[in-house]
Amino acid sequence: MYIDGVFSGGGIKGFALIGAYKSIESKGYKFKRLAGTSAGSIISAFILAGYTADEIYKLVDEIDLNIFLDERKTIFPFSLTKWISLYWNLGLYKGNKLEEWLLINLKKKGIVTFADIPPGSLRIIASDLTNGRLIVLPDDLHKYGVHMESFSVARAVRMSCSLPYFFEPVKLASTKGSNIVVDGGVLSNFPIWLFYQEKSNFKQTRPVLGIKLSSRESEQPKRNIKNAFELYGALFETMKDAHDSRHISSKHEKDIVFLPVDDIISTEFALTEEKKLALYELGKSRTYDFLKTWTY
Repeated sequence: MYIDGVFSGGGIKGFALIGAYKSIESKGYKFKRLAGTSAGSIISAFILAGYTADEIYKLVDEIDLNIFLDERKTIFPFSLTKWISLYWNLGLYKGNKLEEWLLINLKKKGIVTFADIPPGSLRIIASDLTNGRLIVLPDDLHKYGVHMESFSVARAVRMSCSLPYFFEPVKLASTKGSNIVVDGGVLSNFPIWLFYQEKSNFKQTRPVLGIKLSSRESEQPKRNIKNAFELYGALFETMKDAHDSRHISSKHEKDIVFLPVDDIISTEFALTEEKKLALYELGKSRTYDFLKTWTY
């Protein structure tokens, strides 16, 4: 049976999304359209490319995730370099290695640009800080004078994954100059609203299944804020979740698998094999149990 799918952002917690996809596969569901933010955009692109859950897990498990932490080379000591890079380049790491890895593995399945996939089959969320607006890729590219057919899927996913201050923003050129684009989670970490908008091309035409890397709003633990660092963390978490929470009504919750992974840090790239497997199994078991009673 064909369904539409939405995968939320969550950085390294995305191992749980792979487990969720494994259970979805086992039930015989196939995705017609997909939408995702950050880690959710990665798995959405790989699913659309034709990768199975086992293949996706192998892709991310066999690579040293620290490779994605590509620093700029300099003659200065590292402790000084990272702050210089953050100040001038707006991020600690370049993000080029992530895009290269995405490009290589998508190309293996014949996908390079959005011209290589069915129109409307993939929607990726990013945040344009220059103009202060949310971007839906590839649909909004025309606003920048960019042809979607020639735009790289790997670059779109990288945009959605460019966590502010951690990865350098992506510069999207347009007829009016350069635009700074960062992680889609800044404005919408779980874009299930795409499929519920009225008078739009995203209007629901088949069952929609969402996989969200967090607890239900009513079950989320209160944040303990005692210093400036914890304040920043709480500020970012609130910022990326508040928008989407307004779109998750009680009638939508019945179509969402909530995966409580709040104890894992999104940027924990040195994740142990035990934690990777634990995240995978959590996503797999929670989704399997959910699908037993899912009605649409």
